[in-house]
Amino acid sequence: MTTTKSRTASASGSEPATTEALVRNPGLPLDMGWVNRVHSNRSAIERRAATLPTRRTVKKDWQAAWLLRAVTCLDLTTLAGDDTPGNVLRLCAKARQPVRQEILTELGFDELKVGAVCVYHNFVATAVEALQGSDIPVAAVSTGFPAGLNGFDQKLQEITASVAAGAREIDIVISRHHVLTGNWQALYDEVKAFREACGEAHMKTILATHELATLRNVGMASLVCMMAGADFIKTSTGKEPTNATLPVGLVMVRAIRDYYEQTGYKVGFKPAGGIRTAKSSLDWLALIKEELGNEWLNNSLFRIGASGLLSDIERQLAHYVTGQYAAAYENPMV
Repeated sequence: MTTTKSRTASASGSEPATTEALVRNPGLPLDMGWVNRVHSNRSAIERRAATLPTRRTVKKDWQAAWLLRAVTCLDLTTLAGDDTPGNVLRLCAKARQPVRQEILTELGFDELKVGAVCVYHNFVATAVEALQGSDIPVAAVSTGFPAGLNGFDQKLQEITASVAAGAREIDIVISRHHVLTGNWQALYDEVKAFREACGEAHMKTILATHELATLRNVGMASLVCMMAGADFIKTSTGKEPTNATLPVGLVMVRAIRDYYEQTGYKVGFKPAGGIRTAKSSLDWLALIKEELGNEWLNNSLFRIGASGLLSDIERQLAHYVTGQYAAAYENPMV
């Protein structure tokens, strides 16, 4: 977890980025009584989500502080078909220095790091080597990402191989057909087996919410995955027609809150896909602050999966410091 201190960060009014050690969610037996009580009022959820960008706005010092917090919660990601070792090495260099040093110095920071670097299994070893000494974890997408249609044994082998290569976090995808057919026991058993294969590596469970048909299915799947031992629940693969949306996020964080209130275990949340602007990252931070509280506003419990978002955040921070927007070539991603 990244630790940052500065006059700007303290101006946000949030809790510090450092947090006490979390007790990892061990999961619990599948409770279908609890799962079946999940209901979702789409119109009410959409109305509530629509208020988030308007109810809470942050400007100047506060905005800079929130954007810096967003950087520390980034899972900097490259999941393209044309990825190369060179692309991954450049991404890891950006992860180590996500914002230009002259901007950080003006803001009172010595250093700033992202939450993790997320890559395909083939590039785990490359990323681990490139990030050595930084304490930035490597996350590997797994279990037949993005469709999740590989054989079950292949999925387990992929997790095991990524952990052996040095991945400290595994982003698994669920079999969507278990949700669509209402086979909640099969979903629970699958995710529980994935968690066991992860061992000490933390598991982020990707629901691929666009493919789950209803918001109720999203809420039920969220709860089942947490019961099976998920450390995080994640909205999307980034490969779906529609990825992270605030209504879906609202359903998922409320499931996290319900799970915490019932069990005492905190589960993390990761929106991913389509989050490209600094403004949208502030909307997600506001969602977390209002629904889960300051305890979740750190990279132990909140991540944003993105590839292009960092460029716009850096651009906004440069404007805050200099009064001018940087040209695109001054904030390259890789």
